[in-house]
Formats: sequence, structure tokens, C-alpha cells
Amino acid sequence: MILTGPEIARGVAAGEIHIDDFTPARLEPNSYSFRLAPKLLRYEDEVLDSFRPPRVTELAIGEEGCLLEPGRFYLGSTMEAMGSPRYAATLYACRSVCTLGVWIQFSAPLGHCGSVFPWTLEITVANPVRVYSGMVIGKLAFWAMQGEAHQYDGKYSGSTAVVASRLSTEVRGS
Repeated sequence: MILTGPEIARGVAAGEIHIDDFTPARLEPNSYSFRLAPKLLRYEDEVLDSFRPPRVTELAIGEEGCLLEPGRFYLGSTMEAMGSPRYAATLYACRSVCTLGVWIQFSAPLGHCGSVFPWTLEITVANPVRVYSGMVIGKLAFWAMQGEAHQYDGKYSGSTAVVASRLSTEVRGS
């Protein structure tokens, strides 16, 4: 069952949902709007190897914004650390961003209960698009779970900003 905006606010007040810099004005009917953090990562290797950490370049989003180019893959993050020890969450782009041809999450939208951190965004664009730090870029929805809850304790636990792939930390053949 998806939580309504007022139920998200109640969960934040009760300590059941964590949202840094919670602002009631960013509540939606069934989600909370989040903002783009001021740092992006771009992979530099021509070929990415699943068993080697990727080389990345860090891009700072200044006041003039950052121009994203088609054919490039960027990693960004939410400005807010968000999550819950009680609810699962799913991340979505906001419609206004999508209709500019910006995709922010297309393969890993699920946040397990217990995962509370700035979410890494998988960003590609159809056309050149300028983005700005602090702009609302997406929404997080919270879901009640059925069954025994197990808290997330994965390789991205403790993240404080955008994170490149950590697939190389897994053992081959596991």
C-alpha cells in the first residue's frame, strides 16, 4: 500500500521516515519531491569492466548549471538523504523533467527498508539539457511492507553522496 503525502509527513514526524531538510511544500499526493545535489560523476573508461572499479570524473554543478549531453551517462544524487527503517521506497523522475528528455532512474528504483542515504541517480538525456543544483528532479514514494522486515545492509550502506558502481567488490561467479 502506497503512503499518501499526509502519511509521509506523519511518518517523518514520528521518526519512521527520514528525509533531510524535510519541507512540507514538497509533499505530493503520494510522494515527496527531491532535489538534485551539486555533484555529478561521469565514467571515463571507453569500456567498463564489471570486475574493476570504474574511473570517474567529478563535475560540480555551479550557479550556471551543468549541460548534460546525449550519448553520455551521468551519475547524480538526491540532495536529501531519504529512507525508512519501516517502509520500502521507490524513486521516480518528475514528469516535468521527463518531458525534457531527462531520465534519472531506469534500472534501480527500489529502496529497501533500512536504506537511508542520498540516492544515486542514473542520468541520461535525449537532447542537450542544462540542469541545476537544487532543482526538483524526482519523487520518492513510500510503501508499507507485508511480512517480516529485514533492514538493508548492502555495499551502498553509509553512502553520503553520489556513488559509482561497486559491482567490482563482488566475488566472480557469486
